[in-house]
Amino acid sequence: MSKKIDAALKTLVKALEHHGEVMGDRPVSAKRAGRATEKVRQAAAAYTTVVAEKTGQPNPFVDFLDPATVRSLKGERDAIAAKESTKKDGKDAAKA
Repeated sequence: MSKKIDAALKTLVKALEHHGEVMGDRPVSAKRAGRATEKVRQAAAAYTTVVAEKTGQPNPFVDFLDPATVRSLKGERDAIAAKESTKKDGKDAAKA
């Protein structure tokens, strides 16, 4: 396993374990819960970024996103691809 993927995975697991501990407290402190949730989100984002960079594989958590977020992300992806295509077409036309 890649060192970067392994490190990101360990950080994600640690964040999830901490999140579970915080959520198991009674009563749950909203402030602690928010911080723990943010750590999980940051760790998950870092993990998915490293995996994508190293393997080219998509976000393994995409199924957990709400439909509106998925549509938004797909729209952004398509807009970037269209922009890149337009740039490439413009350069090709300029060469002709």
